[in-house]
Amino acid sequence: MDVEVVVASNTTGEVRRHELRVPGPFVVGRDARCDLCLPSDLLSRRHAVVELRPDGVVVEDVSTNGTFAGPTLLHKQRAQIAHGAPIVLGDFTLYVRPIDPGRAPPPAPPPPVLLGVPPPPPPPIASAGVASLRSTVSAPAPGPGPIAPLRPPPGPPPPLPPTLVGRAPAPPLHASQGAMQAASPAEAMASLEAADADAALRRSIHTKLLEHLDLATLDAQKLDDPSMRPKVVVALRRIVDSLRDKLPPAADRDALVGELADEALGLGPLERFLADPNVTEIMVVDANTIYVEAGGKIHRTTARFTDDERVRAVVERIVTPLGRRIDESSPIVDARLRDGSRVNAVIRPIALRGTTITIRKFAKIPLTIDKLVSYGSLTPAIARFLTRCVAAKKNVVISGGTGSGKTTLLNVLAGVIPPDERIVTIEDAAELQLKQPHVVSLETRPANMEGKGEYTIRDLVRNALRMRPDRIVVGECRGGEALDMLQAMNTGHDGSLTTTHANSPIEAVARLETLCLMAGVELPSRAIRTQIAQSIHVVVQQSRFSDGSRRITEVAEVAGLGDEGEVELRTIFEFCRTGTGEDGSVRGEFRATGYLPSFLDEFLVKGLVRRGEPYL
Repeated sequence: MDVEVVVASNTTGEVRRHELRVPGPFVVGRDARCDLCLPSDLLSRRHAVVELRPDGVVVEDVSTNGTFAGPTLLHKQRAQIAHGAPIVLGDFTLYVRPIDPGRAPPPAPPPPVLLGVPPPPPPPIASAGVASLRSTVSAPAPGPGPIAPLRPPPGPPPPLPPTLVGRAPAPPLHASQGAMQAASPAEAMASLEAADADAALRRSIHTKLLEHLDLATLDAQKLDDPSMRPKVVVALRRIVDSLRDKLPPAADRDALVGELADEALGLGPLERFLADPNVTEIMVVDANTIYVEAGGKIHRTTARFTDDERVRAVVERIVTPLGRRIDESSPIVDARLRDGSRVNAVIRPIALRGTTITIRKFAKIPLTIDKLVSYGSLTPAIARFLTRCVAAKKNVVISGGTGSGKTTLLNVLAGVIPPDERIVTIEDAAELQLKQPHVVSLETRPANMEGKGEYTIRDLVRNALRMRPDRIVVGECRGGEALDMLQAMNTGHDGSLTTTHANSPIEAVARLETLCLMAGVELPSRAIRTQIAQSIHVVVQQSRFSDGSRRITEVAEVAGLGDEGEVELRTIFEFCRTGTGEDGSVRGEFRATGYLPSFLDEFLVKGLVRRGEPYL
C-alpha cells in the first residue's frame, strides 16, 4: 500500500512529505536502517512501528521514551488512530494516510502545538531540522512540500468560537487523556488557528489593561489589596466591550473577564483548582497543559494559560513576597502559598517546554489520627501504638515514596506531642500545622544573587541544637543533615520525628546510612549503623496504591545490630494485600505479626496503657 507520511518538526516548524511503498508496517527511528529515519537524539534507534490499514493507522511504541498516538501516550503498547491523526515521536509529529492517486496533494498540516497533545520538549539540536529526513525503502518524494504557517498572518485576530473566548469554567476534572478523541487534520488546523487567535486576543486585552492601570509599576503587595480586583474588573469590562466586534455573540464575557482578572491579580486558571477541596495537587506542564490530582488519580483539565509569559508571571507573584527569586541563573525555586501549599517551579532553560509549576495543596482542616483510621489508612491498633510511641518519646522515621502521604502522617503524629514541650520544626517549605503553643518553625533559605545567605536543613538542624528543644521535627532528611539528626536523637532529644524517601523500612535504614556518608565525615559503615540502631526506635512505611489510596503498610522496630553488623528490623504491623476489586480498588487487611516491641514496658511505666486496654 502506498503511504503518505507528513513529517513536521516541532522545533523548526518545517514540514516535509514522504511517500513510502511498503507491503506492511514500517519502522520509524533515528537509526539509518529504519524505513523512515528521523535525525534526533530524542528518538530511540527503533522508536515506533506504524501500519496503515483501511480503517485507520496502528501505532506500536518500541522505544524507551514513549509515543503519542493521537492524544494517547503509549509505552510498549499498540493503539489504532484515524488516518491523519497526529503521531508524536520526540521532536517530530507524523501524519500518516493512504495516497489517493486521483486527488491533489492537500496542504500540509501544522505541527500540533495546541492540538490537545502535549508536545515534546524542544531540544537544542540539529539545525538541519527535517531536511535530512530520508526513506531507505521508498522512492524519494518529488520534493519538499510547502511550509505550513505556524501562526496566523499579521492583522487583527479573527472572531473566535464561543468554546474558546470567554469559555465558562469547565469542571476541574475531565476524562483522562487516553479517552480524548483524535482530531482530523482539518479539525486540528481549525483548533490550532482558534487557539492562536484566542491567545492573541487575550494578550491584546492584557496589554491594554497594563496601559490602563499601569499594573507593571505596582508593588506586588498592592496587587493583593482587595480593592484592586474591582478596579481591574471594571477596566477589563470596558476593554472587552471595546473589542466586542471580535467576540462571537455567544461568548461568555463575564467568564472571560473573570479569567483575565485572575491572570492579572491571582494565579490565573489555577485559582479554581486551589478553591476545589477535592483537588490535592496541581501540575502545570506548560501553558496549554494542566493536570490535577483528585481522589488519588491524576486527570488532565481543559484549563490553560494565555501563554508562557503568564505562567512565568504567576511564579514571580508567588516567590517575590517570600524573598526568593527565579531567573535564568536560578531556574528552580521552592516556595509556598499563603495558605501553606507547597510550590515547586522550573523555568527555561531547564524546563524545555516552558514554565512548569507543581503545587501540593495545603489541607484547610488538618487531619487527625482518627480521620486517618476512618479513611482506612491504618487501624485503631496501629494508631494507638504510634501515638503511644510519640508520647513515650520514641524516635520515629516515616518512609515512603513521593506523594505517599509522609508529610501528612508526620503532621498527624507531631500533633500528638504534649503541649508543654518545646518543638522546633525544620522544613524546606513550611507545611506542618502544629497546634501546640510552643513551636518554633524554621525554613531553609536559598542563596542570594551574590551566592551568599544560604541556610540548608543541615545548618538549621545544627542551630536547633542550641535552641533547647524538647523535640526536633525535620520535614525530610535528604542529605548530610541525617547525621546531625541522628546525633540529636541520641543526645537528649528523644521523641524526634522525620521522613525520608524509601520503599520499605529496610531501604529506609540503608538510605539513612547513605545520607550520613553525604555529610562529608569519614566514618566507618559500622559506626553509622550503630548510630542508627541506637537512635531510631520505629520506622513507619507509608505507601500509595494504584487506586490512589494511601496506607501504612508496615511498622517496624529497629532491634539493634545483628551478628554481621547489619541493622535488624522487627515487623510489628503490616498490611497484606489480598486482591483487587472490580472497580480497581485495592483489597487487603492489616495484621499484627505477634512480635512485641522491646520498649513495651515503657508504655506501662509512663501510664500510657490504662487498665483493661491492650498493649498493642
